[in-house]
Amino acid sequence: MSFISPAATDALQSWLAHQRAIKGAAENTLIAYQGDVIDFLSFITAHKGAPQGLGALADISVTDMRAWMAQTRETGVAARSLARKLSAVKAFYKWLALREGFEPTAVLSTRAPKFQKKLPRPLAPDAARNLIDAIEIQSQHPWVCARDVAVVTLLWGCGLRISEALSLSAADAPLPATLRITGKGGKERIVPVLPAARDAVDAYVRMCPHPQTAEAPLFRAVRGGPLRPGAIQKVMAAARMQLGLPATATPHAMRHSFATHLLNAGGDLRAIQELLGHASLSTTQAYTAVDTVRLMEVYDRTHPKA
Repeated sequence: MSFISPAATDALQSWLAHQRAIKGAAENTLIAYQGDVIDFLSFITAHKGAPQGLGALADISVTDMRAWMAQTRETGVAARSLARKLSAVKAFYKWLALREGFEPTAVLSTRAPKFQKKLPRPLAPDAARNLIDAIEIQSQHPWVCARDVAVVTLLWGCGLRISEALSLSAADAPLPATLRITGKGGKERIVPVLPAARDAVDAYVRMCPHPQTAEAPLFRAVRGGPLRPGAIQKVMAAARMQLGLPATATPHAMRHSFATHLLNAGGDLRAIQELLGHASLSTTQAYTAVDTVRLMEVYDRTHPKA
């Protein structure tokens, strides 16, 4: 941050600390926020020809914002990523304006670029089963196959994020009937564990060659360290190529599939929201493959006037 004024640097660090302590932002989120705001402040420094103190930052104009967005797009940043960067800058400015007592209209009124939202692509139940079957024979080491099957079964059977599954410790095994999961923003939720997921984890633990001390991660890499998301992403990529599945068949797609399959089986959207740990029901609606036919079936079956 050598090209950013000390005052702006201190303000950014204070804002990040606020996001961590008050908002409960996750570390990955804070890292993204920091990078996005630093990129903006660095541009403003170059655009204005000198590091900008807090007084100068309060005078950012609509023209300055347009110049930043145009330059960012010219570097190859997609509209979706630019919208995320703008959101971070707006959040920082909203906090800074309250602290310093200035009007941030030029920043907050800047419109995000339009982009086509990517719809979730859950797998069909048979495709999800076939994917797990394929993963079971991907490695030459049987315990690694058992490990990968256990992780992916947790994603599909419990709706966990890959980071949540890999954060489990050896002390969590054997898995109980319910898991207390800490998700994004430090939010806790209770997730039922299906027998199939419990059995898959038990099979992996029996075969794992590394010592399962209580403090150790449950899922281990080949050399004994903590398993990284990239390893599961790689094994799923190999399995989907073998089965001819689309590139959207990722670890996160298994979480989409969990929600969609529950909904199609008659699950309540509010209950699915709780299981996924979503703060907003609209997020859950976007997460599941809700189509008009399904909604009309529910309407015809439940509405007294139907």
